[in-house]
Amino acid sequence: MLVRIVLSTLLVSIISLLGIFIVYGVKRRKGFLRALISLAAGALLSVSFLDLLPEALEQGYFESRTILFMTLVSILAFFLLERTFHWHHCRCEEAGEVHRDDRKNIIYVNLIGDAIHNFLDGVLIASAFLLDTNVGWAVVLAVILHEIPQEINDFGVLLYAGLSRARAIAYNLLIALIAVGGAIGFYYYGSLVAKAIPLATAFAAGNFIYLATADLIPELHRESNSRMVIYHTLWLVAGAALMFIIGQLFSHEV
Repeated sequence: MLVRIVLSTLLVSIISLLGIFIVYGVKRRKGFLRALISLAAGALLSVSFLDLLPEALEQGYFESRTILFMTLVSILAFFLLERTFHWHHCRCEEAGEVHRDDRKNIIYVNLIGDAIHNFLDGVLIASAFLLDTNVGWAVVLAVILHEIPQEINDFGVLLYAGLSRARAIAYNLLIALIAVGGAIGFYYYGSLVAKAIPLATAFAAGNFIYLATADLIPELHRESNSRMVIYHTLWLVAGAALMFIIGQLFSHEV
């Protein structure tokens, strides 16, 4: 199980970094990226409501109210976390110019926030596999779909802050590997308290719901072209449908 968790976490990191090279090689990068964001938003919502929360509730260790309360706590926690780590870099972007000290701050804030995010991704993947192998693979796919646009955005921020492409990629690679540490840590300590895994799964669902509704979908609202709005909506529905179909296929294999 540990080998499977580590390899799947590494797979997420590798595919996310490959996404940077692929997207930056596409001429219409902005449109392609928003399609990925739409797909990721649908996938995150689908895996949260159709896989993570049902599995957490079915374990029977906690009442449904407790599971849903943990989901709410997760949403509020990630809101506070994002406000803490991103308020400064957003202000710098709005200012329209970046001073030398501000560039360093943007780099530090971005890397620290990304490190925490990747560590939690590792925890989420490990907790999902410990709960159910099929749910684990569904979470891996959802994380991959989310991490590709996330890593691309982080890469763009580092370039904006003045780093060369080589250094930005190197930093992204090092930070991405932190997810492995999160997965290994939860495997050893999370398995000792198996009854807490449904709570961790509910927390993961809250994370995914927050990412989809607070970060990804608002990005899509910036589009004013009616044709592109329909296009992105179809991608969002496709992401939700993809996770539903995969969940159905896995459930029939059990």
